[in-house]
Amino acid sequence: MKNEKVFLFGKRAYRILGLGIVLIILGFVLMSGGGSNDPNVFNPAIFSPMRIRIAPTLVLAGFAVLVVAILATKKK
Repeated sequence: MKNEKVFLFGKRAYRILGLGIVLIILGFVLMSGGGSNDPNVFNPAIFSPMRIRIAPTLVLAGFAVLVVAILATKKK
């Protein structure tokens, strides 16, 4: 019996998986912030296009890339 390590996915799939995780993290980082230390002061930065459109799109794209990584075939 050989003790060979058999990975579930290929090297290409793990790279795609890493890209998806980076996109998700970047999306959540871009969504953060925009608050105010004083509850009586309104900060309109919370409704910036970066937080409303771009960041959620990056998160969804990251999840789509993860699906592609899972479905990517393993090269022999």
